Amino acid sequence: MKKIMICVTIGCLLIVGFYADKEFLQNFVLKNSSNTSYDVTMKQDLLCLMRAYPEDITGIKREVDRVYVVMKSGKTILYDDKEEKSIEEKVNNPDLQDMMEQIYPLREIHRLMEKDFDPGRVRVYPLLKEVYGKHQKEVESNLVNVRVGYKQYPFNRNNKAAEALQRAMEELGLLLEQQKDIYPFLYPASGTFNYRIIAGTNRLSPHAFGTAIDLARDKRDYWKWASREAGEKRLQSYPKEIVEVFEKYHFIWGGKWGHFDILHFEYRPELILKAQYFGDKFVFQKAWYEGVPLEDPLIKKYIEMIDRVL
Repeated sequence: MKKIMICVTIGCLLIVGFYADKEFLQNFVLKNSSNTSYDVTMKQDLLCLMRAYPEDITGIKREVDRVYVVMKSGKTILYDDKEEKSIEEKVNNPDLQDMMEQIYPLREIHRLMEKDFDPGRVRVYPLLKEVYGKHQKEVESNLVNVRVGYKQYPFNRNNKAAEALQRAMEELGLLLEQQKDIYPFLYPASGTFNYRIIAGTNRLSPHAFGTAIDLARDKRDYWKWASREAGEKRLQSYPKEIVEVFEKYHFIWGGKWGHFDILHFEYRPELILKAQYFGDKFVFQKAWYEGVPLEDPLIKKYIEMIDRVL
């Protein structure tokens, strides 16, 4: 009997030890998987930012546990402040990680996005100011006219934003010859450059940088003007071809925000590139950059730099 009790006790201890070790191993794997996931995402974000702003972001640097992008001016912009934030805090006080966190959907949609899904509404203003102009006069000095329908509209020439809008409008002009029904969604355009803050906030509008265009206006276009039901009906009637052309030239569409802004298109190459390169890929890949166009010499240069620094 004594031997039986000893064997049972030893067996129980072994079982407890097994499950304790198993729990330890699970926690270890989860912790390290999380770190790997974070590091991979950070590298992907930095690659997209560098490729999106090749004339303005000249490098990256690491200081202890902080990573920065280095601008042409020498200014550094923090990737991640490591603070827990609400959605509104991310909008009002973002870092680059906050800005890149929500992946813009390139697929066609038929329903409004969830209320707090707004890829692109988070904007890092130090980055925008470095690229497009630090104040109104500097932004205005970077504006050129782009033909939109029968009128000329000012748009920022930096980082090829005006060129992208011009190409999008030319392609839409050709499309209009085949699909006359898209005309009332395009014209008259509601505007481009307007140095102003977003209503109800102290944040500059992307229109203040000359990097956004509002097309023909409808009372159901904006989340503050219309109910979600009305906005969704407007979204469902919106020509997908217009959206696809703008996305092709690195504009995001406010119709793909929970806080919908259906007439609004904004030049955000970093978000379109992330969606193209990494939007439908699981984070654990053979290489963190798997799927990017390695034939692009700039891409190869950036990958080498990121791996060297990080």
